[in-house]
Amino acid sequence: MKLVLVRHGQSVYNLENRFTGWKDVDLTDLGINEAIKAGQLLKKKNFDFDFAYTSKLKRAQETLSYILDELRQYPEIDYSIALNERDYGDLIGQNKAEAAKKFGSKQVQIWRRSYDVPPPGGESLKMTCERTLPHFNKIFDVLRKGNNIIIAAHGNSIRAIVMSLFNLTPEEILKTEIGWCEPWVFTYNSNGELLKFEILDINDKSNSNIPFDVNSKIKKS
Repeated sequence: MKLVLVRHGQSVYNLENRFTGWKDVDLTDLGINEAIKAGQLLKKKNFDFDFAYTSKLKRAQETLSYILDELRQYPEIDYSIALNERDYGDLIGQNKAEAAKKFGSKQVQIWRRSYDVPPPGGESLKMTCERTLPHFNKIFDVLRKGNNIIIAAHGNSIRAIVMSLFNLTPEEILKTEIGWCEPWVFTYNSNGELLKFEILDINDKSNSNIPFDVNSKIKKS
């Protein structure tokens, strides 16, 4: 059984270096091409999905749509606010450099990279985990029934899932980066034990970062 996690492609606000959060922005042309590449790569490797899940935000929905079009697969899709990006509250729409000038670079860095300190009116990563994981646990139950699943979501909602799957500490997950449209592939046995993990690169160089020993998280045969 395979679980594939895909962060959406580059969005307009990503390009403009703005805090996006729950702002419903489109993909850029680069983001569209990244999603198409991800779909082509998954097709080349003969992935076949039974169910698909995504957020209520169109950048993730569009990413999933482009991937499934390349695969020529149209499984049932579940849309949930639980998979939305972390809510950046009052920071949404602000350029990150401008926000650093307004609030101080140290304070903005705390909001961005602490585990449990939310920005004004927004969520911390801890709060995102509390929103995302109950829904993901239901998805994992579907996986354990013998289904292959793809989730197209966002950097921080995927972080929440990865933190749970690998049993990571807050320090480890804060150093974990999920590259745009780089499929993270988890292979499980019928007992729900992780047998294999890999990241599929859509470019020559991966933009993902894993600051922990993956092999220590995989069941030994």
